[in-house]
Amino acid sequence: MSKIESQNLLNYFFEVGVLKNQKHVGWWVAGVKDPESVAEHSWRAAIIAYVLACKEKHSNPEKVACAVLFHDVHEARLGDMHKITTNYLKKTKEVENKVEKEQCALLGECGENVYSLLENGGDICKDADYLEQAITAKEYYDIGYKATWEWIERVSQVLKTTTAKELCESLKKSDSKTWWNGLKQDVEKLRY
Repeated sequence: MSKIESQNLLNYFFEVGVLKNQKHVGWWVAGVKDPESVAEHSWRAAIIAYVLACKEKHSNPEKVACAVLFHDVHEARLGDMHKITTNYLKKTKEVENKVEKEQCALLGECGENVYSLLENGGDICKDADYLEQAITAKEYYDIGYKATWEWIERVSQVLKTTTAKELCESLKKSDSKTWWNGLKQDVEKLRY
């Protein structure tokens, strides 16, 4: 690998690292003081994508999950804009594509694979992105941010896959704080 190639890869990795500090700003509208980062969102969305792809009998769930892992990398340059902002400042798909092409160019041959993933994401990728946002909204709702309920309702209206639709309906009736019930050590076995 040439010195230029390795520097390009490192530059890409540094740029992706920006997403660890880039907040998902839409949550500020709902009053969430310290919302998740774009990187945190992308990580869980990729896991959701893999599971949705398996449930929807996709031939390559790994490819779907990988696409979602890269789906918001352009936000390192463009920032995350919530729906009120994008109502006034249109972040067009052309602008996102331009940034994605420039970013993928840093990856050399590998960048062609990444860009292909982004171009061919499909409904499962979009549903994973939206469902992750709905799950986050439910977590925020359950700790008192009642304005986040609208995210869940909006997401439930745009989901395409059967699995994502069913999960979103179940989400509305769930309590995000009870996932650990039954997992703690039996109190009788505790020793002090």
